[in-house]
Amino acid sequence: MKSPKKAKKKAEGASSNVFSMFEQSQIQEFKEAFTIMDQNRDGFITKEDLRDTFAALGRLNVKNEELEDMVNETPGAINFTVFLTMFGEKLKGSDPEETIVNAFKIFDPDAIGHVNSDYIKTMLMTKADRFSEQEIQQMFEAFPPDVSGNLDYKNLCYVITHGEEKDQD
Repeated sequence: MKSPKKAKKKAEGASSNVFSMFEQSQIQEFKEAFTIMDQNRDGFITKEDLRDTFAALGRLNVKNEELEDMVNETPGAINFTVFLTMFGEKLKGSDPEETIVNAFKIFDPDAIGHVNSDYIKTMLMTKADRFSEQEIQQMFEAFPPDVSGNLDYKNLCYVITHGEEKDQD
């Protein structure tokens, strides 16, 4: 009888650690993603759930091996705690500055290190979590574009993650 109690306490300890890695809002977003992927709503993500999720996203010809590789990233069934742990492990050690720079690189296909301020304003106000005009103004007040109207996103990312500008050599 003592073994199950010990195992339960150990499992609770592991799950509380993973939940402490994220803000409550992040956990809610992961929960929403998990719910979307758990197509049959049984509390677990299976190979069939992944296939259905890919199909819902328009990708119909997913190979069995690819799905097997995904579900085999964990030793057991993928419930929400395991799902959150997988993201925690993938995100652990990732550099927030690098992550933000990579997000900006989407808008800089030529990798020149800056984006046109009008273009980034349009993108931020019309896509995903849309910025308001006031939020755009605050961003440009804190980090104004250069005389050509370009935003040096690498320096911006440094300021966001470190709180101060890099010394320009």
